[in-house]
Amino acid sequence: MSHYVVPVAPDPLTHADDEVYLVASGDLRLAANQTCWPVQRVLEGDLERAVHSVGRRLRRAHPVDEEEGHGFISSQRMGIEVFRTVPPEAPLVVAEAVWQYSHHVLAGLRTHRGPILLVANWSGEFPGLVGMLGLTASLTKAGVEHSILWSKDFTDDWALDKLQEWVDTGRIVHDLSHVRDLPPLPDCEESALGRALADQLLREKAVIGVFDEGCMGMYNAIIDDELLNPLGIYKERLSQSALVAEMARVDEEEAQSVRRWLDDAGMTFHTGTREETELTDAQLLSQFRMYIAALRIADDFGLDAVGIQYQQGLKDTVPASDLAEGLLNNVARPPVRSRDGSRELYAGWPCPTSTRSTRAWPSTAW
Repeated sequence: MSHYVVPVAPDPLTHADDEVYLVASGDLRLAANQTCWPVQRVLEGDLERAVHSVGRRLRRAHPVDEEEGHGFISSQRMGIEVFRTVPPEAPLVVAEAVWQYSHHVLAGLRTHRGPILLVANWSGEFPGLVGMLGLTASLTKAGVEHSILWSKDFTDDWALDKLQEWVDTGRIVHDLSHVRDLPPLPDCEESALGRALADQLLREKAVIGVFDEGCMGMYNAIIDDELLNPLGIYKERLSQSALVAEMARVDEEEAQSVRRWLDDAGMTFHTGTREETELTDAQLLSQFRMYIAALRIADDFGLDAVGIQYQQGLKDTVPASDLAEGLLNNVARPPVRSRDGSRELYAGWPCPTSTRSTRAWPSTAW
């Protein structure tokens, strides 16, 4: 006879009527979390005072890690463990003064039954609002009901009134009067062109090469095949390791030829010698190798567009991909030839490129 250890569900967690729980989703990179922690701490202080002003107490669901120097949830596993301590019916605030990895908290938020409020700071230096938008997009895609709120310091009447609305009703209703359905399009050359292009895309189809999906925990950035395919768009799923391997095959003279073309075209690069904080000539050559490698891989697979998801797969091996992507998106760009030198690749055409790329930490805040 078999003897199984059957897991026993714990007693349900409860919360006080005046408690609002708080979690803070952070980055996967320690340096980013440490750099942004001071501004996150200011946001949480402002928010605590605002929550108190509407008759509630803010309770942080996870402690600050003094040894690591920040108080962010820094992995999906950590997020799951944190949510085990949060009463599932409790009002919950996700406070963001930083860029954050949505999958750190998505598992917990998917099953949370209490009202959820995403809150962001309003800063030109730290990307809390951007982080919140990434998370709200992920929750919207996942079908999780939630509200959003933002403010510079949560002392303005609008933010406090909306916070009171959430406390009283469990949701915030924003003014959406500016949003309207697309009206019938007039019969004109532009409308005819758009319909013809859509018909051509459905008929001829397009292939986009994706160098690893799910960049930086962005569940919202993964467009499902069931949505893309009816538009005539199909994915070629590629590995970022293949891009790095192809970069290694690009010799220095080819990379230098890209630099000479840009110099002759009038582009000026201000370079230094400190790899951690300055743009260097070596970083530029790496970018030019990526530019050439991406075009050659696109040619291999007959791609109509590519997507380079710089974080996390490339950040430990090559500089940020912004320059390579900018070149790929231009018609006027340095010529790249096939490996055997017999053909110019995508001559006279851009290779449309999308990205999710973040500069090195901690030298910049974003």
